[in-house]
Amino acid sequence: MKMSPREFLDWQTKRITLLAMSGAGKTTLANKLPKSKWFHYSGDYRIGTKYLEEPILDNIKRQAMRVPFLRELLLSDSIYIANKITVDNLAPVSTFLGKLGNPELGGLSLQEFKRRQRLHHQAEIAAMNDVPEFIHKAEDIYGYKNFINDAGGSVCELDSPEVLETLALNTLIIYIKIPPAMEQIIIERAKTDPKPLYYREAFLDEKLAEFMSLNGYADPNVIPPDEFVTWVFPELFKSRLPRYEAIAEQYGYTVDARDVAEVKDEDDFIRLIADAIAKQQSN
Repeated sequence: MKMSPREFLDWQTKRITLLAMSGAGKTTLANKLPKSKWFHYSGDYRIGTKYLEEPILDNIKRQAMRVPFLRELLLSDSIYIANKITVDNLAPVSTFLGKLGNPELGGLSLQEFKRRQRLHHQAEIAAMNDVPEFIHKAEDIYGYKNFINDAGGSVCELDSPEVLETLALNTLIIYIKIPPAMEQIIIERAKTDPKPLYYREAFLDEKLAEFMSLNGYADPNVIPPDEFVTWVFPELFKSRLPRYEAIAEQYGYTVDARDVAEVKDEDDFIRLIADAIAKQQSN
């Protein structure tokens, strides 16, 4: 969706998709918008509560069945297991994705890891294709005129033109670009707290082979899970940047993460986007 700054300011039903790497301030920015006026849609929340709900629960139950005390209670239907996923707590989704490597250290075999990656890929496509329906629901049921889509950090990895066309047709796409000065901060943060991530399969195959060659591993099942995640994150970061930029160039607009950090309220948010539209039109 493209428009002039004036058209954006006059737009009575503002519908926006935020795209960014994890750590760029996407969710923090979305939370600056009053929930009394904006319907907040989280792609990751939709994935966890709708499309991966059953696989996530199966994974938790599988772990619980390894504990004799819990196994007996589960088999006798004395207890049940439920998710408590919230927009601010998406840990069950990350836990399900898991990390590739030594099972004795909590890792997943390459086959199982890829299976879960494929499930996440399908779930993220479905969650983004749900955006038009939720835009309608937000207004029809709850009376929201404005809609913010906090998309997952891996949307740029989906290789699905249909998803991008859907988002561009129904929302204004805003990409939060991380300046070089912030890149190393985010990379270092990821190294100190390595988290499960989604990778395109071709990227995973290439980087896993490179990592194993560099470190002398002959079998993925002996890799310490955190070691691979820590090594691969900077490579993933670099590979995603041109993908985000291509999406913004074709379908939307770009804002600087430093300017995003200065946003205090809805008025600042609106001005930020209007300025980004004006800047692109002047180039």
